[in-house]
Amino acid sequence: RSKMAGIVAWFWNERFWLPHNVTWADLKNTDEATFPQAEDLYLAFPLAFCIFMIRLVFERFIARPCALGLKIQANGPQKAQPNAILEKVFTAITKASERAGHTACGHPDEKRLEGLSKQLDWDVRTIQRWFRQRRNQEKPSTLSKFCESMWRFTFYLYIFTYGVRFLKKVEIYILSVYIYIWSAVPEKDPFLTGGHPRRLRTRRGDEREGTGCEIVQPSHREREASRQTSWLWDTRDCWYNYPYQTLTTELHYYYIVELAFYWSLMFSQFTDIKRKDFLIMFLHHLATISLITFSYVNNMVRVGTLVMCLHDVSDVLLEAAKMANYVKCQRLCDLLFVMFGLVFISTRLAAFPIWILNTTVFESWDIVGPYPSWWVFNLLLFLLQVLHSFWSYLIIKIACKAISKGKVGKWNPMHVSNDDRSDIESSSDEEDAPSPAKKTHNTATNGTNGANGTNGYLTGTTCLDEH
Repeated sequence: RSKMAGIVAWFWNERFWLPHNVTWADLKNTDEATFPQAEDLYLAFPLAFCIFMIRLVFERFIARPCALGLKIQANGPQKAQPNAILEKVFTAITKASERAGHTACGHPDEKRLEGLSKQLDWDVRTIQRWFRQRRNQEKPSTLSKFCESMWRFTFYLYIFTYGVRFLKKVEIYILSVYIYIWSAVPEKDPFLTGGHPRRLRTRRGDEREGTGCEIVQPSHREREASRQTSWLWDTRDCWYNYPYQTLTTELHYYYIVELAFYWSLMFSQFTDIKRKDFLIMFLHHLATISLITFSYVNNMVRVGTLVMCLHDVSDVLLEAAKMANYVKCQRLCDLLFVMFGLVFISTRLAAFPIWILNTTVFESWDIVGPYPSWWVFNLLLFLLQVLHSFWSYLIIKIACKAISKGKVGKWNPMHVSNDDRSDIESSSDEEDAPSPAKKTHNTATNGTNGANGTNGYLTGTTCLDEH
């Protein structure tokens, strides 16, 4: 028991989590002010379960009727007829491909096809069709994928709209916490006359007595900012009076709902549609949950809301593009994917470093100063920026390849989308592939080699036969 208490005390060391001369006792909730508490995060678990149940109801009674109304077929891919010999070969090829680190195509080579043809007395074309049907029956139906994308689109749209509305809301007073040092309120106190009271502001390197803070009268610029705008317009407001910034009900709701949603994605990933980037997405969800949790415990919730809102905007467009792809609205899908690419790159390569990293590194250094958890938080954000750069490179590479081939109108961007929340998937997995001779002709016509697929725009890891 004493050893466990020592571990807990080490983990919650104030000198790691909080700025100099600030203790956890200073951030206890009072009648006048409410601060983020670590135990608040437990609310995310029952809420994650509720979100998952809401998702089931939404997909069953809202998304599914919408999909059927858009003529999306309810039945999945045609199942291959049972055959023990071909099933054994399919399993062996799939496992070998997975061990080699390649996409499991489940497609035998030409030599093995000829051997199976003689053994079963089937023609090669029939055997190829069996392997294609066997591979496709492992995939979810277009209806299932549409319902999942519609749920995510709806949630991302709601939470993004809520975040923007919350951040843009005019707040008459957005001062962090006001503490009166004297017990008797003067007759002409600025608080009673519509102004602002004297407040306590933390500054690094100050020698402070009593409460460990110095009395600072708000400047005229700070008064105007607090009356008219929030930290959406002036990111320096993320750090004034930090960490003595009160937690509003709206801010608490925004954080807990976002955290609960990603917990629900973390758990449902094991039962959802199996995708080829399962491990990458699992690590992504884990990193997202860590950042949200870390910033909440550390009371960096103001800058945290900016980060969450910035990331949600591109997710809305991505899920909309997927839905357009599933209903075979190719022009709309292309348009939405182009919009997604532009928004993704502009927000994550421009706005994120200029707006977010600038305030977390430079403005916070100037106003609050560095401390151990400050370094960890910024390190996580820089790692996130590296991922942004990598994903943006993939999007630009895909777009340039499509433009250089002159096939933009025939290109399905959802076949190659490699965004952190996207998957490589096709709207025509259930269709029959052309014969080998025809495939060879089409590939040559489009100027690609045998390593690539649909119109030459599939990545090299995608199976040639996966159209």
